[in-house]
Amino acid sequence: LSNRSEIEVDLISKLVLACGDVSLVSFVRLSTDAIASARQTLKSGCQILVDIPTVTAALDNTRLVHLGCRVETLIDNPHITTATEAEKAFWQHQQWRDKLRNFNYKSVLVIGYAPSVLLSICEAVESREIQPELVIGMPIGFSHAPAAKRKLMQIGVPFITIEGTLGGGLLAATA
Repeated sequence: LSNRSEIEVDLISKLVLACGDVSLVSFVRLSTDAIASARQTLKSGCQILVDIPTVTAALDNTRLVHLGCRVETLIDNPHITTATEAEKAFWQHQQWRDKLRNFNYKSVLVIGYAPSVLLSICEAVESREIQPELVIGMPIGFSHAPAAKRKLMQIGVPFITIEGTLGGGLLAATA
């Protein structure tokens, strides 16, 4: 970590502690402007959009309230707790896709479970429908989670992600 800034080392250390695996260090990716964008956006009392309630529950809500940030859950169904359920719900219910497309606040988007949500975010950014200040994209999975993360790293928006199949709601909330 000697080539990383102090704040990046702090972030990566917290991610490693959250998952209990030091090999995670070599998979964490941040855009050059991710930390600065996160600080500025969170200080301004931004809107935070999270993919499912499990991620919302893992956020440091006390700190977010202190900063004046509002958290909204995209797939707002408390019975959805897995990546498979989140994927299915996102595709079966048009209102959640519409909600994402209409979410154009200066915001932070936090995706910990649903790769399809992350891919939809990437498409909406590319078509200039939304312009988030930061995307934390850490969906877990073997199918299209790695592709969604690669896409995130290419669209020119500030991001924090974990390459490959690793990820999940706790890591996304920790970031």
